[in-house]
Amino acid sequence: MAAELTPGRGVVFETDRLLLRPWRVAEAVVQRELWTERDSRVPPHRRIDADGRPTVAELEDAIRAGRPSSTGLLAVERKAAGDVIGYCGLIDSGRGFEGEPELAFELLRRVWGRGYVTEASKAVLDWARSSGYVRLWATVWEWNTASRRVLAKLGFTETGRKEVDAVHGTTLFLAKRL
Repeated sequence: MAAELTPGRGVVFETDRLLLRPWRVAEAVVQRELWTERDSRVPPHRRIDADGRPTVAELEDAIRAGRPSSTGLLAVERKAAGDVIGYCGLIDSGRGFEGEPELAFELLRRVWGRGYVTEASKAVLDWARSSGYVRLWATVWEWNTASRRVLAKLGFTETGRKEVDAVHGTTLFLAKRL
């Protein structure tokens, strides 16, 4: 895995099959597709609403407004196909611990089961370790067995902390020492 900081662009990671890089405005359609594919158990504020929002235009505006940074949700591009298939990166959601970002990922359904999210996440974890982070955490819906398997492969373990939501399910908090 190679990582480089490109002036004005943020962090870029390269693995055998993937390139993780900042989003381009034209890729808002991929973000919109991710929104449309989300499980119905995901809370409404993370799904397309009754008015069709967020729209592609709104997502384009969000990409334009984004600032390059050393963390964030990077587009995951398959090098061979040249297509963007989702995101992976570190976020500060405000739900974790000070100085410990959260690993987050989401891929289009059509590419599930091919090891891409594990590969992308390993690149992000390697970068986090080399950048001095000591621990990362992740949240996952208890019903999301695929993401729970990925996190287990990456060495994340459950902390015992949970947020119970009678409508959408229980959120599990996991952590990993780097």
